[in-house]
Amino acid sequence: MENQDYYQILGISKNADKLQIKAVYRDLAFKFHPDRNKGNADTADKMKQVNEAYAVLSDSKKRRDYDSLRQQYDPADAYSQFRKSYSDQDIFTGTDIHNVFNELAKSFGFRNFDDISKEFYGTKGKIFEFKDSGFSVKGFFFLGTLEFGKFPFKIPLSGKMRRFARTLLQNISGEKIPLKGNNLHDTIQINSDLAKKGGPYAYYHKWKSIKLVVKIPPNVHHGQQIRLVGMGEKSKGDREAGNLYLKIETKLSLVSKIRKYLPF
Repeated sequence: MENQDYYQILGISKNADKLQIKAVYRDLAFKFHPDRNKGNADTADKMKQVNEAYAVLSDSKKRRDYDSLRQQYDPADAYSQFRKSYSDQDIFTGTDIHNVFNELAKSFGFRNFDDISKEFYGTKGKIFEFKDSGFSVKGFFFLGTLEFGKFPFKIPLSGKMRRFARTLLQNISGEKIPLKGNNLHDTIQINSDLAKKGGPYAYYHKWKSIKLVVKIPPNVHHGQQIRLVGMGEKSKGDREAGNLYLKIETKLSLVSKIRKYLPF
């Protein structure tokens, strides 16, 4: 789509809002849908151009970056400059193109986007879908070559969002992501003297059937946790094992128990 202008491709003004952009895109998606233009290479190319233009202009940040370049360059150069910063993957990540195609499928009996994405983009177009209790996300990613083994990532999330992010990366890469082992939790009871002074504590790891000597730090309080790194469940792949968290419960001495119930 060299030397093209996204606004011209969609036939909209630079002041068009998101609702207008989506309405125009729906009309164009219907017009150039491959099920209405079978065997027509020109309309297939046009559909790809329309998809790219919509993916950019329907996203606030991408559109803002593109508009900034249009103010500095003529439309052809603005497009060239924009594509230097945005890859196909950047452009199509997070787009709702699949929703529009699926609406057309329901209304007119066309194939949905899952079915036609390979026709448009070959193996580079992928749908991801993640469902969990009370949480569901679906989207479309356009991929270039991705060497997963050299693709570093961190997921600084927890709970449902971490599971979603992991599922997302698996769908992008097409490879199974090894999971870190699950954490384990247990409770230990120590006397107030050990809680104050600290020292060794003999702990039996019931999951691994081994005895451990846990170092209790001085001045620990009731309810605090001690983390034993790598003593949780083993991972299902080559990643690290989970951790074991020991919750501290302090036992009152006999004197302290008596004082607790005294009225003064």
